[in-house]
Amino acid sequence: MKAIILAAGQGLRLRPLTDHYPKCMVEYKGKQIIDYILETMRSVGLNDIAIVKGYRADVLIKEGTKSFINDRYDVTNMVTTLFCSEGFWDEDLIISYADIIYEPKVLEALIADSADFSVVVDKDWKSLWEKRMEDPLADAETLKINDKGFIKELGKKPKGYEDIEGQYIGLIKIRKQIIQEIRDFYYGLNREAIYDGKDFDNMFMTSFIQLIIDKGIPVKPVFISGGWIEIDTLEDLKNLS
Repeated sequence: MKAIILAAGQGLRLRPLTDHYPKCMVEYKGKQIIDYILETMRSVGLNDIAIVKGYRADVLIKEGTKSFINDRYDVTNMVTTLFCSEGFWDEDLIISYADIIYEPKVLEALIADSADFSVVVDKDWKSLWEKRMEDPLADAETLKINDKGFIKELGKKPKGYEDIEGQYIGLIKIRKQIIQEIRDFYYGLNREAIYDGKDFDNMFMTSFIQLIIDKGIPVKPVFISGGWIEIDTLEDLKNLS
């Protein structure tokens, strides 16, 4: 099993802390966000780790990791960043956003799941969002489960809490046997289309996962109750300290 950390972004909402360093190198309680991720990955036996870099790739140097570069990081989004690491995709993959900190038990739950495509979903998301902002609905996204226990919708604007059966946190596992199908599907998408208000290069990861679901590939939620945080703004650093 291999791990990929998507760390190409600057993190504009964390300025001025990201004026000279990428978002993942912002410090939380005296340690860079990405160092928490690397330590957690290695603690559960994930040692073959690639970092996909972009903004200030020259300063994002972490011993014992492989590097891929999204040199169009400033005009693309996370799905494009993921596909910059294709040369690394020859085993089961764990894919992690670079602005989240999670306990080993969160990652262990994802690794243990047997589905071909699975994502971590926090059922206790509201308590975290209440610490981060006054109105949890303002930043939350929909996540709905079908009668077979798989995700049928995610990443949309919720009308109310009833539209949110959990919150996708930015951790994904893709089994080796389905990687080629995911790759072929991506390259078969219409590059001229608009996806949830974004062009192909700027497609959100949630939009891509929704397309995978709509194609008929089951996406399994791996439920957790807390055990993680997201550092997206200066307010997060203050409110979650």
